[in-house]
Amino acid sequence: MSEPPRAAAPATTVTAGALHRFTRDVFVRAGMPEVDAAVVADVLVWADLRGVDTHGVSRIPMYLRLIDDGDLNLTPSIKIRTETSASILVDADRAAGPIAMTTAMNAAMRKARDAGVGLGLVRATTHTAALGYYTLMAAQEGMAAVALAASMPFMAYHGTRAPGVSTNPLSIAVPGGERGPVVLDMATGVVARGKLVQARKTGQPIPPGWALDRDGNPTTDPQAALIPLPLGGPKGSGLSLMIELITSLVVSNPIIAGALEGEADGHRHRQNGLVLAIDLRRFGDPEVFRSEVDRVIAALKALPRAPGVLEILMPGERGARALAARTRDGIPLPRPIVDELRGVAARFGVGMLPSAP
Repeated sequence: MSEPPRAAAPATTVTAGALHRFTRDVFVRAGMPEVDAAVVADVLVWADLRGVDTHGVSRIPMYLRLIDDGDLNLTPSIKIRTETSASILVDADRAAGPIAMTTAMNAAMRKARDAGVGLGLVRATTHTAALGYYTLMAAQEGMAAVALAASMPFMAYHGTRAPGVSTNPLSIAVPGGERGPVVLDMATGVVARGKLVQARKTGQPIPPGWALDRDGNPTTDPQAALIPLPLGGPKGSGLSLMIELITSLVVSNPIIAGALEGEADGHRHRQNGLVLAIDLRRFGDPEVFRSEVDRVIAALKALPRAPGVLEILMPGERGARALAARTRDGIPLPRPIVDELRGVAARFGVGMLPSAP
């Protein structure tokens, strides 16, 4: 008689402050300047606070592998390659994604204050983390914002059984009124690749339609799931392709073609990005804009609900609730993630995370 499946080990709950200190200290010990390490910690812990666990501190081991492989530059020489009254091109020199993307968004917001709109392009960075962090930066300053990121091919292009594009993400955020900012942050895959990685680590089964195995066959086995499927078939893969074209090709740092053609360094990890900030004051009354955001949200929430739907949610609403709850109660970390972080702590001589009271 077979044994029943064992229950998953309980999560360890950690305060955001403790998680931030741990993350910062790890990257400082790895050789990153303290100011930069604090920014990376801000972005990763923000994702965990918002419930985007696939892009939070679970990414620390991946970032360390990028450092070990020479793909993530701990002390980059970030340069401005091109600048106009409304745009800027940041050559990130393989900086950590959060460093490059916050640099670009801050520059885009400065441009927007002067010109009404500001475009920030990022060339040669690494994993950009949760894009919603950067668009929310602008929304909190009263601006609307868009962010895109292009990466290596690991998602199936519609109609194929092999990786052809990435789950290139898109985020759009606008300031709101009483309901707060509206923040869309989505991958162009049915799920972000991080969801598959997290499922593999925690042993959680995945639904049909999420992924293919290495041979291009549909699978629900988290250990075999390797190739994410595009969101909406041709829509998701087409959007991902266009993000590659409007970011990587614009900054003269193509990613997909070289990887698919088998170039020597074609599979080296690298990403490119784009951020756009719009100063709402240049185009109308910002307070009217905020009230109209609340108005359309109220109208949508008043629509008849589909069977089984308890509430109609807006983009970012679940994340805002998770932020409030996890700020108050702490961030739950699954046991496999805690075990990985224990290994990181031992490697760098950093104190392990204390549990939340």
